[in-house]
Amino acid sequence: MEYLKAFLCGGILCAIGQILIDKTKLTPARILTGYVVTGVILGGTGIYQPIADWGGAGASIPLTGFGFLLAKGVKKAVAESGWLGVFTGGLTAASGGITAAVVFAVLIALLFRPSDKR
Repeated sequence: MEYLKAFLCGGILCAIGQILIDKTKLTPARILTGYVVTGVILGGTGIYQPIADWGGAGASIPLTGFGFLLAKGVKKAVAESGWLGVFTGGLTAASGGITAAVVFAVLIALLFRPSDKR
């Protein structure tokens, strides 16, 4: 049942993104940024937590989940360190994912050489 919930939650988030691509003039970059900002807003207001609890990986893997993670980290850091946590909390909470993205990007850049298609 967890897989079905994750599939439904992630599918709904992806379907919303596809509808935005097809029906609006928003660029994919703006839609992706909007997803992160939406995750931060919903996470900061406490609305995203029930969605993440229900959807599991379907809610935590998409970019809304990244925004939620940033908001959750800021909330925790502000509770522990005061206003300094506004600057450090988000990066501390997401440091594992950010580090993995950088490491894998460097590895792929070393293993594959891009070339122009002609």
